[in-house]
Amino acid sequence: MSDSNSSDKNQRPIPAAWTKNPFEAPTAHVEDPKTHVDESLASEPNRCEAGRGSAWWGEGWGLFREATGTWIGIAVVLVLINIVLGLIPVIGDFATTFLMPVFGAGLMLGCRSLDSGEELTLGHLFAGFQKNFGQLILVSVFYLVGFILVFLVGFALGFGGGFAGAMSGGANGVAAGVGLAVLVVLALSIPLAMSIWFAPALVALNDVPAFEAMKLSFRGCLRNMLPFLIYGILFILLAIVATIPLALGWLALLPTMFCSTYASYRDIFTHGN
Repeated sequence: MSDSNSSDKNQRPIPAAWTKNPFEAPTAHVEDPKTHVDESLASEPNRCEAGRGSAWWGEGWGLFREATGTWIGIAVVLVLINIVLGLIPVIGDFATTFLMPVFGAGLMLGCRSLDSGEELTLGHLFAGFQKNFGQLILVSVFYLVGFILVFLVGFALGFGGGFAGAMSGGANGVAAGVGLAVLVVLALSIPLAMSIWFAPALVALNDVPAFEAMKLSFRGCLRNMLPFLIYGILFILLAIVATIPLALGWLALLPTMFCSTYASYRDIFTHGN
């Protein structure tokens, strides 16, 4: 009996870790951390595959779903701001033009916060007033100057074409001259839109000066015409769907569009694409 007791006392307990299956999957929930992404600018805008035009919408939807309530709140506030500014004669229209790049820059900063695993807040809508505000206003100034030049060219063509048409072909000639002017204005408006599309993101996220940001934005869009064609077609389809239920779908589509713009900016301009 004593020998049995002494042998039991001499036996060392087996460590608990030795009794577990080393190939067993962990039971604790471990959340994958957000990986750090290189946001430094590429030397030249990247050329993306055509399919990225639809992928940008998917990635934008993913960012929207990470903070759905906050995004909808931001969309509501932004729409209300535009409505209030629109009620102010003349000045309101100019204020809307000048402030849109500022609001857009703030939303790009909000997208980056979400992409980095941080929180999106309503304050991100106004973050552009605190970072590179002067350069963002310069973007608006350059855009307004460009818009005026496009309008003047269209007016000159319309007036000149209409006058020449009236002298030669009567009413039909006037209509042809005006139609030509409209087509020229639309054609010139496309590169102007390309130059401002990514400018707020480049100014806010990479501290690029206003005029350089607009040139970069134009080059980035020009190098990715095919994915942007697909992106634009999908936007038209989504806009139709969003408008059907009393336009309430725009409360989701508007922030998703901002998020998709951030996704395309990352793809085209950064090393972390």
